[in-house]
Parts: sequence; C-alpha cells; structure tokens
Amino acid sequence: MAGSAGLSLCGHALVVRGGSRLLATSTSSSDDDSLFIYDCSAAEKETQEHKGEDGQPVDKGSDTILASTFSKSGSYFALTDDSKRLILFRTKPWQCLSVRSVVRRCTALTFTASEEKVLVADKSGDVYSFSVLEPHGSGKLELGHLSMLLDVAVSPDDRYVLTADRDEKIRVSWAAAPHNIESFCLGHTEFVSRIFVVPDHPELLLSSSGDRTLRLWQYRSGRELHCCHLPSLQEPTEPWSDKRFAASRITYWRQEDCVALLCDGLPAVCLFQLDAPRRQLVFQQQLTFQHRVWDAAFEEAQGLWVLQDCREAPLVLCRPVGGQWQSVPATAASKRVCAHLRENWAMLEGPAGTDGGFSSLYKATCDNMTTYLKKKEERLQRQLERKRRGGPPCGSSGQTKRMKAGRAPRSCSS
Repeated sequence: MAGSAGLSLCGHALVVRGGSRLLATSTSSSDDDSLFIYDCSAAEKETQEHKGEDGQPVDKGSDTILASTFSKSGSYFALTDDSKRLILFRTKPWQCLSVRSVVRRCTALTFTASEEKVLVADKSGDVYSFSVLEPHGSGKLELGHLSMLLDVAVSPDDRYVLTADRDEKIRVSWAAAPHNIESFCLGHTEFVSRIFVVPDHPELLLSSSGDRTLRLWQYRSGRELHCCHLPSLQEPTEPWSDKRFAASRITYWRQEDCVALLCDGLPAVCLFQLDAPRRQLVFQQQLTFQHRVWDAAFEEAQGLWVLQDCREAPLVLCRPVGGQWQSVPATAASKRVCAHLRENWAMLEGPAGTDGGFSSLYKATCDNMTTYLKKKEERLQRQLERKRRGGPPCGSSGQTKRMKAGRAPRSCSS
C-alpha cells in the first residue's frame, strides 16, 4: 500500500522500491551485476506545473512511490507516486520512457495482457488507461466507482476489467465497454484490499479483505467457491491472533499451484494450495519471521522471495524442502542483491515505520445504546445520592409555589 516498501519480480528481474526510489537488478546466477536506480524526486518537475486531466492544477506531493508493477512479459515497468505522476520504463535495458500526470493519487495499477495499456486506479474510484505504445499520450477515463478503489486487475484475455473498492465490492466490467457490468462478487464484509486473477485458471479470482478472509471466486458469474477465515489458521497464543489485518499481497507460484498471502504489518506469510478441480483452497503452512515482512513475491525458477525489515538479511529465499517450506542458505545471487540493498538502505528506512494504510479503511462503529445506558445509570446514581442526603429530587427547583397574601384563589364562573 501507499508509502510502504515493495518487491516486484518478473523472470530474473527484481525491483525493490522504498520512499521515492526504486532499485532494479537481476536474480540470475550469472556474473551480470547490473544495477539500475531511479529516484522520483529527480523526475521531470515541469509536469507539476501543468494541469491534471480534470483541468485543475496538480498539487505538489512527496514523490513517494505508491504502486508499481511489471508487464506480463517483463518488458515494461510502471509506477505511480505521491506527486500524481505515472512513470513508464522499458526494462531491456532499463530506460525511463515517459513521465505523465494523473488526475488523483493512485492506489493500484496493472498492464493489460497485450501490454498496450496501463490501467491506473485512484482514490476517487476512477480507472484511467494510458497508452504504452504512445508513452506521452494522455489518459482516458474507463470506468468509475462511488467508492475509493484499492486494486485493479484484468483477465488473461483482456476481456474483463476487475476492480475492488472500499465498500466491500468486486466489480467485473467489460473492457471494450466498461459501462457494461458482467457481475459483482459480493460477500466480503469489509474493504477488499487485493484481487488476483489466477493465470493458469483464468476463470478463477482470489480476493482478500479487511474481514480477514481469503476467498475464491468464479468471477464471471460472481459465485463464491471457497472462503478461508484466516484467524482460524493461527494459534491463539500468537500475538497477532486477535488483531485486525488485511492482506497486502497475493502472489502465485505456477509450479505447484501455490498461493502466498502476506498480511499487512505481520511477520508471517500464509501458504495455500489451490485445488482447482475441487474449487477450493487448502491451507499448507505459515512461515513466521523474526522481523516485519514488507513484501513477498514468487520467482518461478527459485521460489518465494521475502523482503523484510532487517539490514543484515533484507531478502530471504524460501523453498519447499521435504514437503515443508523453509528459508534456504543464501546463494551468490541473493548475497549480491542483499549487498545492493544494504548499500541503499536509506530508501527503506522511511517506509520501515509506516503501515500499509489499511487501518483508516475499516468501518467506523458507533454503539449509541451503550452510551445511553451508561448516562442513564449515572443519572440514577445521582438521584439516589440526593435522596440519601435529604435533598430535593433531581430536576426539581426545590421551591414550592406560594399564593400571594390577600389574594383568594380564582374559580371558574358559570
């Protein structure tokens, strides 16, 4: 989420972001030690003097990276920052292609499967598309919600755009005509934090929410197939067992249909097996770490990379060993990447103390009856206290009306 450290992987390309900077390198075991660093605070500042898509002046931001992602092939990488900019890169070799203004601060973005567009979701509930083939072209409004958007995804065939909002809804819209809605996936009782279309099973959708559930959907029909209640998977003795949390990352490993779920602010990653024929999720294991976990992502050739708040070992590689997932000894490639992160640790120190921003998204609860009963009890206690002291009852002035001397009471005349 906004402002937190993040990890992105595609093939052997690895990107770590923190604050206003990103660091791109390779996890390949070859001798390629290339390193690309980009700082959004040094990006084109003249774009801030222009007007946004709505004609209003673009206000200054902190340059903090809010969201980032690779394209399907890994040929492109895009990010949005707090200064309301969309920055597009080519990755082979790394090169900044364009810096464009967006209307409002963004919460999520994704490439279409064809890699012709970038879809950007913002806090006002709108989704804009930006051309990749014309890297300096303006954005086009595609669809809108009445609530803040938290994630956006596309189907593998580019036929559907899926959006998740703060009001518990997942909407499935036609990409060619977004005003046409195919379905809604309804069932979450809090904001929907993440959605993920399973690549090897393009009819299935995974979603997570502030209600502490992971759900599996057949999204075209809006039918819920399975629901995992995450608190039931944890030991009551764990310090976060009764804590509110939402998933900040859903990532998938094709080799074993494995789903990894990272919950914001928790030093743990939950692993599930996707049983597609039976349309269910099977809990496998919970990986616990000594330090706060910022992000996690699968690399198909190696396993699960975990980015954590530990300068000595910022990246940990986990693999299944004997049927159980566990961290493995550092390889030459992981040592090289960790060395780069230690040299640039300042970019991660800022996000270390920030949360993912989900705490402000929960529904506000107001228990009027409890307040009323408490005030009533206090009022009764005051009345009883006055009676014990022989004073006048509560609410009485304590004075009796007296008739004026020499004046007889009036009577009704017939």
